[in-house]
Amino acid sequence: MRILRPLLACLPALLLALPAAAADLLAHRALYRLELASARGDITAAGGNMAYEMVDACDAWAVRQRLRIELSNRDGQNIELASDYATLEAKDGTSLRFTMRQTTEQAVTSETEGTATLPAPGAEGTARFSVPKETAMPLPAGTLFPTPHTEAIIAAARAGKKFLSLPLFDGTTAQGPQDTSVAIFSWDPPRETRFDPLRNLHSTRVRIAFFDRTGGNATPDYELSLRFWENGVSDEMSMDFGDFVMRATLVELQALPKGC
Repeated sequence: MRILRPLLACLPALLLALPAAAADLLAHRALYRLELASARGDITAAGGNMAYEMVDACDAWAVRQRLRIELSNRDGQNIELASDYATLEAKDGTSLRFTMRQTTEQAVTSETEGTATLPAPGAEGTARFSVPKETAMPLPAGTLFPTPHTEAIIAAARAGKKFLSLPLFDGTTAQGPQDTSVAIFSWDPPRETRFDPLRNLHSTRVRIAFFDRTGGNATPDYELSLRFWENGVSDEMSMDFGDFVMRATLVELQALPKGC
């Protein structure tokens, strides 16, 4: 599960310290209801939905995330924000193909497309953008793509770790990789849930802060709090965009077939 950060707007040794057991991720389709949790600016109301699909494509994960938020402000204006993000990610964590488009009132405000490769997990790599312009940039040693990032968090929670600091590249911004600081609050035993694919599974509560690697800013660009189940599904999350915070609640969950 990954959430688009620019909607409005670590070392190899650390990797070696992570537990070797990877999460057994679930191919699934999920729908979330979005509600306004709090607002700091002139936002008076907000709502929307998010659709997430993770398909097992044999040696890769094909992921698509579509998000729509409708905002109202004190002047009575209604604004629709939307994003459509899709990736094809090798299961060995060495390659990523990505495309992302964000709109405000159907006008494109941000768009990226390209590929990224790592010779091996933990090695330095390269990201190549075709949109917004042809460019290439280095990926520092230790960079993770989205799915290994999720797997690392779940594995660390299972092992009783309380904090991780990992560089992440997901292609959602042309500025390149970001640093993530992950606070892990628990590793919880199975609990009651109405979703069959989550029954009899452990879960963890985490908070992830995303930082610009080049800005030198101690304040995160974006923060995400969520509960991960050990199969990679999240059933509730809080997305802090700065001026407002959205709460996402899982309303539909369907397990999809495994790949080859």
